[in-house]
Amino acid sequence: MSSSPVSATPKSERTRAVIREVALRSFRERGYDHTTIRLIAEEAGVSVGTTNYHFASKNDLVQELYLDVQQAHRDAALPVLETTTDLVERLGIVYRTGLAQLEPYHRFAPEFLSAAVSPRSSINPLSGESSESRDIVVGLFQEAVSGAADRLPSEFDHGLPSALLLGHLLLALFWVYDTSPDRERTRLLLDRGLRLLKLSLPLVRLRVLRKPLRELLDLIAEVQA
Repeated sequence: MSSSPVSATPKSERTRAVIREVALRSFRERGYDHTTIRLIAEEAGVSVGTTNYHFASKNDLVQELYLDVQQAHRDAALPVLETTTDLVERLGIVYRTGLAQLEPYHRFAPEFLSAAVSPRSSINPLSGESSESRDIVVGLFQEAVSGAADRLPSEFDHGLPSALLLGHLLLALFWVYDTSPDRERTRLLLDRGLRLLKLSLPLVRLRVLRKPLRELLDLIAEVQA
């Protein structure tokens, strides 16, 4: 996170919390483009300087939004993961609950994507600044994999969650452009992908086919590095 360090007094913490709450509400209601530091300051009842003291830029507040969304994702996914030990079903739970948390922002998603698409953007999902929220999603995929009764060989435990995260980001990118009712095309794409995964998993457990998967996971790790 790139927020400026602040004094941990009760008043300072309350002020920071109010600014954060106002910003997250504005992102939901107005989107990225029409949410400004000045507007946030006005609605929070503080000065622009005070807002910048707690959050150096609007993108710092977008990182708070990322955290808010992914924490809600975790809260939604974990109880449902307890209902099954099937690996593909568990992965589907993580993907579906993740999309559900994004849904309130769909009409503004192109604005956030436009601001995040540059590799140098601090709100790029693969940026260092986004690591805390990204780690929540990786942790969910780790939980989904480790709790499955039909898990893959242990040699894939390390690389697989990060590869699944990349799948999550690509699915979210498709979701941004999905104008079908209730994002039906995105759900259909996910369902088909999960069916294909279920068909291919027995093959991956064959020793002769493990090397290609290891190489694929290594390649994905290099892309994300």
